[in-house]
Amino acid sequence: MTLEDILNYEIAADTTVGDIFTVEFMASILGNVVAALAILLAAFILASWVNRRIASLGERHAHLDVTLFAFLGTMARYVILIFAALFVLNTFGVQTTSVVAALGAAGLAIGLALQGALSNVAAGIMIIMFRPIKIGDFVEVGGESGTVKNISLNMTELASIGNVQVFVPNSDVWGSEIKNYSGYSTRRAQWEFGVGYGVNLADAEAIIREVLKADLRTHAEPAPWVQVNNLNASSVDFLVRAWVNQGDYWDYQADIKRKMKEAFDENGIDIPFPTRTIVQEG
Repeated sequence: MTLEDILNYEIAADTTVGDIFTVEFMASILGNVVAALAILLAAFILASWVNRRIASLGERHAHLDVTLFAFLGTMARYVILIFAALFVLNTFGVQTTSVVAALGAAGLAIGLALQGALSNVAAGIMIIMFRPIKIGDFVEVGGESGTVKNISLNMTELASIGNVQVFVPNSDVWGSEIKNYSGYSTRRAQWEFGVGYGVNLADAEAIIREVLKADLRTHAEPAPWVQVNNLNASSVDFLVRAWVNQGDYWDYQADIKRKMKEAFDENGIDIPFPTRTIVQEG
C-alpha cells in the first residue's frame, strides 16, 4: 500500500476505531520517516557545499590561510549536521533539550576518559587559530623535521626530507619548540672557510667576496659579511654570512662551498688540512 493509498483510505462500515488509529499512526510514522530522510539528505548536501565553499576561499585568495579556512569549513559542516539531527529528533517528538543535556553529560564523561586525545584537539585548534605553521612550510616540531602536508584536529602530518610520512600529535607540536624555516621570505646562509697562515688575508677575503657577488642569488642588501673569526692550530678561519631567498637556501648553501673551493684552487689559496707523519724505525 502506497502513501497515496493510505491518505485516500476509505473507512468501511465495519472498520473499527482500532483500525482507523492504526492506519493514521502508520501514515504519521511513514510521513515522519520520509521527512527525516529528506532533511538528512538536504543537510548532507548543504554541509558538503558549505564546506567546499569555505575551504575554497583560502585557495582562491593568496592572502588567506588555506589551513584556517579548511578548518572553518569542516566546523561549519559539523554544525549543519548537528542542527539537522536535532531537527529530525524534534520531528519524531523527541525533546531536544533533554537530548542536549544528555549529550553534555556524555561529553563530560568522554572528555574525562579521553584527556590525552582532547589535549591534541585543543592543541590543534590553537595551531590552526594562531598559525605558527601552515601547509607547505618546512618545519622542525616535536623532534621531527619535514614539510607540513596536513594539520588536523588530532595530528600534524609531515613529509620528511626523505619523503617519509610522519604524524606528530598536536600536543607535541604545540607543547614544544617550533622552528619554521619557511616563516620568512629570506634566510641568512653561513659558512666557515679556513686558509693557511701563509696566505695574504686581504687576497683571501677579496676572493670570498667575489664568489658571493658573482652568484646572482646573493642579496646585495644586507651586504655579505666576511671576517676572520678564529685562529686555529693550522688555519685562519673566515666566518662568512650572506642573505638569500628562502626558496634558494639549500642549493645556495651547497653551491657556494663548491665555488669557494674551486676559486681558492684557481688563485693558489692554500686550504690546510690535518697531516700525519709516520716515521718507520729500522
